[in-house]
Amino acid sequence: MIHLSPEVATVIMLGGILVGILSGYPLAIPIGALGLILGYAMMGEAVLNLMYTRLFALITSYVLLAAPLFIYMGVMLERSAVADKMFDALYLWLGGLRGGLAVTTVLLGTILAACVGIIGASVTMLALLAIPAMVSRGYSKSLAAGSVCAGGTLGILIPPSIMLVIYGPMAFISVGKLFMAAFIPGFILSGLYCSYIIVRCLLQPDIAPAVPAEERRVPLLKKTTMLVSSLFPPALLILAVLGTIFLGIAPPTEAAAVGALVATVLAIAYRRFSWQVLMDTLSRTLRVSAMILLIGGTAFAFVGVFLAAGCGKVIEELILAAPGGKWGAFALVMFALFILGFFIDWLGILFIMVPIISPLVPTLGFDELWFAMMICVNLQMSFMTPPMAHAIFYLRGSVDPSWGVTMGDIIRGVIPFVFLIMIGIGLCVAFPQLILWLPAQMIK
Repeated sequence: MIHLSPEVATVIMLGGILVGILSGYPLAIPIGALGLILGYAMMGEAVLNLMYTRLFALITSYVLLAAPLFIYMGVMLERSAVADKMFDALYLWLGGLRGGLAVTTVLLGTILAACVGIIGASVTMLALLAIPAMVSRGYSKSLAAGSVCAGGTLGILIPPSIMLVIYGPMAFISVGKLFMAAFIPGFILSGLYCSYIIVRCLLQPDIAPAVPAEERRVPLLKKTTMLVSSLFPPALLILAVLGTIFLGIAPPTEAAAVGALVATVLAIAYRRFSWQVLMDTLSRTLRVSAMILLIGGTAFAFVGVFLAAGCGKVIEELILAAPGGKWGAFALVMFALFILGFFIDWLGILFIMVPIISPLVPTLGFDELWFAMMICVNLQMSFMTPPMAHAIFYLRGSVDPSWGVTMGDIIRGVIPFVFLIMIGIGLCVAFPQLILWLPAQMIK
């Protein structure tokens, strides 16, 4: 065995993750290998039991059972064509507004966020529906791309969110309370996105022309009927899942099972259900769930070695020594998460950073639920900051090349929305009740 000071071990372990990721290996491999090799060198065979215990504890967590159920719900809903009908209805109502199709895209992303909760599904659906509609009518390609990425990533924040399901067990916080705490911040971001689009289109009318009146000439009664009928299925799904949690009828895991059932019923009702759809949905659910558990298990085992080596104490001292007291420490954590989002998948950030940071929150004097939500809002930016920017790559892979949307268009489009997320973080710092009020209203 070799002896390493906690400071040296911290540098080697965190630096090793970055090197491993930049080498192109899937995240789980460098994290698991680094924890095992360095842990064995420092602790001998005892590290095997430590890593096994932590890995087994994570993958057998009852709360995490909600993750595959929510993934199934989102994938099945994607196949039900609910989004197509909502886009058509919102298109008729908002198409006459300059930038109305971009606003429609964000609003549809907000509604899908409360039903799907999977970034890949949301961004792909919005790309297929909205990009052709906007680009063909003369919209700026960067504005169109930015609207799709921003609207699609709301699904990782607005419940039911896989991020929140994973965060809860990591920080020993109720997933139900996290769900309720995320609503208002998610709607604030949606409101900021829509406001930005409207203001920018008023200042630059040429980048988002209004849809011609003849395309929107539909009787008011028909438009209203289309809107109400298209919003009823997602409203039913939201009530089935989040209503049962808010009213104290069922915890998130059981509510996720209800949501999976309702999503299947909706696919049957829309005549989109088949044996092939079921098999494809189950296959995709299995692949995504396996990826989450593989990354989570190896990262959780890695953190066990990290803490056993005294590295957690080094991070704690570094954060507590930040100038400016607790707010200086808060700013340091937020900045570190922002930088990590450029290079590491959000799953890795959660599984590695949350067990290390969470014990410091009471010491700093912050509310644990508020602090958790600030981290989740911060991680919204990681989906739109290259090189590790999932929303950008989902959009790039989904949009038809014939529309001429380039990677440069997408990156230029998402930059303003990244700054809007920073404004949203500032609002939640200034008014913490935006996060804490709704969880306090939950029926125990």
